Amino acid sequence: MSSQLEYGTVSSPEDAQQLGKLLSQCFGDSLTDWQPYFESIGQDNFRCIRQAGQVVGGLAIYFMGQWYGSQLVPMAGIAAVGIAPESRGTGAAYELMKGTLQELYDRGVPISTLYAATQVLYRKVGYEQGGSRCCWELSTQSIQIKDRHLPIQSITPVGYEAFQDLYSQQAQLNNGNLARHQALWKRVVESSNEQPIYAYLLGSENQPEGYVIFTQRQETGGLLIGIKDWVVLTPAAARRFWTFLADHRSQVSRVRWFSSPMDSLTLLLPEQTAKIHQQERWMLRIIDVPKALKKRGYPLSIDTELHLQVRDDLFPQNNSNFVFNVSAGRGEVTKGGKGEFCLDVRGLASLYTGLFTPHQLQLIGHLDATTEALSRATQLFSGSSPWMPDFF
Repeated sequence: MSSQLEYGTVSSPEDAQQLGKLLSQCFGDSLTDWQPYFESIGQDNFRCIRQAGQVVGGLAIYFMGQWYGSQLVPMAGIAAVGIAPESRGTGAAYELMKGTLQELYDRGVPISTLYAATQVLYRKVGYEQGGSRCCWELSTQSIQIKDRHLPIQSITPVGYEAFQDLYSQQAQLNNGNLARHQALWKRVVESSNEQPIYAYLLGSENQPEGYVIFTQRQETGGLLIGIKDWVVLTPAAARRFWTFLADHRSQVSRVRWFSSPMDSLTLLLPEQTAKIHQQERWMLRIIDVPKALKKRGYPLSIDTELHLQVRDDLFPQNNSNFVFNVSAGRGEVTKGGKGEFCLDVRGLASLYTGLFTPHQLQLIGHLDATTEALSRATQLFSGSSPWMPDFF
C-alpha cells in the first residue's frame, strides 16, 4: 500500500481545502479556524501525502531555531500531523514523516522538534524525548513577597517587537528555548477569543528588565491569571514579578505559567507552594549528526575529543563513526575514529538536549561507552535542563 503513497507540497487551492477539511476533522477544530492557521504558517510550509491523487494526510513546518549551549541551532518544528481516518494503518504517517525528514536533510536543517500525540510513530523515524513543557500553578495568597522598588508599567501589546529582544536575552540561556516563529509570537500577543490581554514591562521604559503578558478568566473560587509569556532578567525583576502577581490576590486566587521542571523563580517563594499542574515532553530528531553537533554550544573550559559511533536507520550519512573535537565552546566533526561512545540517533537526541545524562542513558541501554568516553560526554553535554514555554 505504501508504494501508492506520494509525498509533496500543497500546490493548489484544492489541496489546501482538502488538507484543511482533513486536519479539522483530525483535531476536532472548526473549518473556520483552518484559514487563519493556514495563513499564519504559510502555504509553502505545509506538506501532504497523497494516495491515488487524493490528499490523505499532511503537516505543517515551522522553520525557526532552538538554543543549546547558548548557540542558536536551526530547527524545523513539526505540527498538525494528521492522517484521514480511512487511510490510517496504511503507512501514510510514516511515509509523510520520512519524506519530510528527507527534505529537511536536503535543505541542511540539522534538527527537528515536535509534540507527539503518540511516541511510537515518531520513534520509528528517529525522534526521542528532548525536553519538557511544564505548567506551574500557585495560590496568590501564598506568594508573600513585597518588593516594589522596580517600576512597572502597562503597555499595549500591539506587536511582539517590544518584547522580542528581552525574550532573546532569556531564551539563549535556556537549552530548548525557541527563536520563535512569527506565528508563535502572534499567539502570545494576540487574543484568539476576544479575551483581553494584559502586558507589563518590569523596570524602566528605556531599560526594562523583564515583562509579563497574561489573561484572566473566572474559575471556581476566583479569577485565574494565565501567563502567556514572561521574562525575568535580574533579581530585582524576579522580586517585582512575584510582588505584582501577589498584588492581585484580592480577586485572583491562582496563577499559572509555563517554565522548566526546575524553575529557579520558585526559590524566592517562602514555602514550596508552587506545584506542577501539567507536564509534557517534546521530542527531537537529529537530522544531520555532524551539522547538529557543530552548531551547538559547549562549556568554554573544555578541550576534548569524543569518538562516536552512531546508528541511524533512516540516513546512511549519519550511520557512521565520528571524531568529535570540542575547543573554546565550539565543536568540529570528522568521520572515523575508534567508536568508543556508541548510541543510536534516538539516544543521541536525549543526550544532545541534555534531558538525560550519559550515565542515565547507559543505564537503560541507550548507549554503550568506555568509562573515559562517558566522562567526557558528561562534561560536554552538561547544562540546564531543556524546556520551552511554547506549544506548536
